[in-house]
Amino acid sequence: MKDLSILIVDDDTELTALMAEYFSGRDIALAIANDGNEGLKRALDGNLDMVLLDVMMPGMEGFEVLRQLRRRSAVPVIMLTARTEHGDRIEGLNAGADDYLAKPFSPDELLARIQAVLRRAGRGPALKTEVLEANGVKLNSNSREVHREGELVEITSIEYDILEVLVRSAGRVVSRDDLARFLYNRQANPLERALDVHVSHLRKKLERGRPLIRTVRGVGYLFASEETGT
Repeated sequence: MKDLSILIVDDDTELTALMAEYFSGRDIALAIANDGNEGLKRALDGNLDMVLLDVMMPGMEGFEVLRQLRRRSAVPVIMLTARTEHGDRIEGLNAGADDYLAKPFSPDELLARIQAVLRRAGRGPALKTEVLEANGVKLNSNSREVHREGELVEITSIEYDILEVLVRSAGRVVSRDDLARFLYNRQANPLERALDVHVSHLRKKLERGRPLIRTVRGVGYLFASEETGT
């Protein structure tokens, strides 16, 4: 992984110093902000590949930073927090986080999460552009842009990945396990609501009085195809 620019927003100076040392040996430029207000400004001003965002900080807490960032940017964000409550994870996903990592964590685990999120964000080798289209929704595999009836729709990297899987299978049910294996390399946890949250976001962004994504209870999700109307 070369020439990446990452911003970490965290008031734990020992952690940020450790991350700076770890990333320096891996050709990753790490910028540091130690409070939420500074972090939001730098996230909006900088040309970044990734933001690592702590939840509990002075000035502005991480969830609010993320909400304000998402109004103007789709840069991938991994939330970092010592708070492990299930509700906090859901709040982070609702605000637009791409992943969520609980403290304490190993630098190697964080790097693996960063690589996974960036792969989903399309930072791999350039590929031939493929256009997918179903029911008025068009996806460009190269730019990872989504258009709904010709209008650009802003979505996060993980939302794009979920939508691509569903559109490729338009008219057929995609199981939660298949989606979880594609996104996280594991089966879906029946108690985990992450997929439901992301699908809910996609519905709000794409559906305009006409349902596009249907939940098949106990199985998974189905993207309605134009041909069948299902």
